[in-house]
Amino acid sequence: MNRIHLIVSVLAICCFSIAAAPALRAQQEREAAPQVSIAPGPSSTDNALDSAGAIRYQVGPSDTIDIRVFGEPQFSGPIEVDEDGNIEVPFIEKPIKVTCLTQPKIRKIIATELERYLNKPQVSVRVTAKNARAPVVVFGAVRSATRIGMQRKKRLLEVLAVAGGITEQAGGDIQVFHTTSEMCPEPGEEEMTAVIEQAALVEQKTTTTEQATEQKTTTEAEITTEQKTTDDKLQVRFDIYSLDNLKLGKDNPYIRPGDIVIVQEAKPVYITGAVNAPMGLHHRENMSLSRAIAMVGGVRPDAKKSDVRIYRQKVGSLDQEVIKVNYGAIKNKKQPDIALQPYDIVDVGATSAISPARLLQLALGAGAASVSTIGTYLPYRVLY
Repeated sequence: MNRIHLIVSVLAICCFSIAAAPALRAQQEREAAPQVSIAPGPSSTDNALDSAGAIRYQVGPSDTIDIRVFGEPQFSGPIEVDEDGNIEVPFIEKPIKVTCLTQPKIRKIIATELERYLNKPQVSVRVTAKNARAPVVVFGAVRSATRIGMQRKKRLLEVLAVAGGITEQAGGDIQVFHTTSEMCPEPGEEEMTAVIEQAALVEQKTTTTEQATEQKTTTEAEITTEQKTTDDKLQVRFDIYSLDNLKLGKDNPYIRPGDIVIVQEAKPVYITGAVNAPMGLHHRENMSLSRAIAMVGGVRPDAKKSDVRIYRQKVGSLDQEVIKVNYGAIKNKKQPDIALQPYDIVDVGATSAISPARLLQLALGAGAASVSTIGTYLPYRVLY
C-alpha cells in the first residue's frame, strides 16, 4: 500500500514539473534579458518633419558639413563652407561649390569626384552646424522680443507667435526691414525681388525730389545730390504690413533670414479734465471723441459737456490748434462725432467748483473716506 502511494506521488510531481517547465523557462528568459527603459520620444510626424527639413536644407557659407566615406578615413571629417560657398575635400583638386545645395546633392557630387580614386565609394553627408542664415529679430509691441533662428522659411504670423504675440500697445502697422538679400531664392523670386527693390528706390528718389523742392533754405541740387548718395550706400528696403489684414489672413508674407520685424506701438491720445479716469489711450484707427471718453469711464456729473477742447499739434510747428466741441450735442446726435488724431489732448471742462452737484460729490467722497479710516482703526475681534 505504501509502495502504491509513493508511486502516485512521484507521478504527480513529474506531471507538475512538465506542465510548469515552459512558464519557468519564460520567466528565466525575462529575468536574463537586459532591462530597457522606454522614454517618450518624438512622434512619427515629428521625425518625418525633422528628416524632411534636414534633407531640404540648403547649405550656405559658415555651415559645417560632416563627410564620411566608408572604409576610407582619409576622406572623412568635418568641413566648413567658406565665404564663397565652397568646400575642399582631401585629395580632390578643385573646391566643390555647395551653396544652395541639399545634403543628397552634395553627397552625389562628392561620390562622383571620389570615383577617380575609389571603386563605388559609399559616402554620407550630414550638416552638423547651420550658421549660414542670420536670425530674425522681432521687437516692438510684442510680449517677448527675441531672435529666431531660420532653418526654414517662416511666415510673419508664425514669427510673431514665437515672440509671444502682440500686446495691446500694438498699433496698426508692422515694419519688416530686409537687411540681406535672399540667399537661395526660388525660381522667379530673385527677379521679382529686384523689381520690387528698384520700384522702392525710384519711389524714394521721387519723394526726395519733392521734399527738396519744398525746402527754402537749401538749393534743390544740393539736397538731391546728398540724398542720392544716401540711397546708394545706406538704403535698407522695408515693407509695411497692416495688422488688421494680417488678422484676416491677407498679409502673411514669408520672412527672410536677417530680417528685422518691428511691431509699431500705437501713438497716444490724452484724455483729461472732468472725466472719471483721466489717462492716456492708445490711438486706434477711426477713434472718435465719444469712444475715447467712453474708454475713460465717461464724464463726471460736474462736467461741462458743451465745453470740450481738443488741443492738436500743428504740422511742422510748436503751436497748437484748439478745436472747441459740444460733446452734449454729439451725444444727442445733433452734431457729427470728431475723429481724433495721434497726440491729441482732450480736455473736458467742468462747471463751477461750488456747484451743488460738485459739493454733493465731495461730501459723499469725504464721508466714505472717513468711514473707511474709522473702520481701519477699530479693534478686531473673532467670534468662535
